[in-house]
Amino acid sequence: MKYASKVAWQPTADIQSLRQRAGIIAVIRQFFAQRNVLEVETPSLSNATVSDVHMRVFDTQFSDPMSPEQRTFYLQTSPEYAMKRLLCAGSGAIYQMAKAFRNEEAGKHHNPEFTMLEWYRPGFDHVKLMDEVDALVKQVIGCQPAERMSYQQACLSHLSIDPLSASLGELQKRGCELGYEHICRDEQDKDTILQLLFSHEVEPFIANERPCFIYEFPASQAALAKIKVNDARVAERFELYYKGIELANGFHELSNVAEQRQRFDADNAQRRASGLPHITTDELFLAALDAGLPDCAGVAVGIDRLVMLALNKIEIREVIAFNYHNA
Repeated sequence: MKYASKVAWQPTADIQSLRQRAGIIAVIRQFFAQRNVLEVETPSLSNATVSDVHMRVFDTQFSDPMSPEQRTFYLQTSPEYAMKRLLCAGSGAIYQMAKAFRNEEAGKHHNPEFTMLEWYRPGFDHVKLMDEVDALVKQVIGCQPAERMSYQQACLSHLSIDPLSASLGELQKRGCELGYEHICRDEQDKDTILQLLFSHEVEPFIANERPCFIYEFPASQAALAKIKVNDARVAERFELYYKGIELANGFHELSNVAEQRQRFDADNAQRRASGLPHITTDELFLAALDAGLPDCAGVAVGIDRLVMLALNKIEIREVIAFNYHNA
């Protein structure tokens, strides 16, 4: 007699969608093989993690048989640091399709465990990498070529404010005018207001017919990107959007180890001010940068979201075997 159960054990994606997903991943691998970009694998567990104030991570305790004390390891939010260590070791152009983990929101476009495509191109800047991202997305989704718009232009067009010159007071006022007084009235961080307004008042109105690259984000949102040489107000960073989905985040990569350490320190200072725990600096990553990161550009693309767009699915659970509810 079969065991009768009301437990929802079935996959969240149908089998046909999973077959199509496998086909898309094969296309991606062929795309990089044709360009002589090496596929690599790096650890999901690491001794260190990101210091980003807006990112929460998963951690676990390792009972090391070689040590009397347990060690903390982190599930990686991105393979970036490890891949850059490979670049510093002379790997040349590399890509990876890796599981990434973020202890953040879950919903239509988010799952705490997801698949990330990340690649790095020595000799490329962010502009040239946008060309390659565009080529991949067109091949996978079958969409039109992407539009391109600077962050400044997007904010001027949709917010009627210049994000590069506006004061905190002007941003607070604009946020209140747009209906976000409960957040913007007392918020003292300009980037928090900008990110709020951009996500709610810009993103929904771009890239609905064709993908759109937004490039040259404010320098304060540089993350691991270089600052533009002839305009220190902006970073050489881009994001790609399509049909309400943030699909990619790319940089002309920062290679200056002293500046990178300063950014980690600044993150931790902001974490202290926000009552968040201190993040130990990843000294292995900084040692690699000190040895020399080749001039390169890198990008991270959400595979699950890319498959959603390719298959015209509404929710991420429709393109992954099991989402966080029934993993």
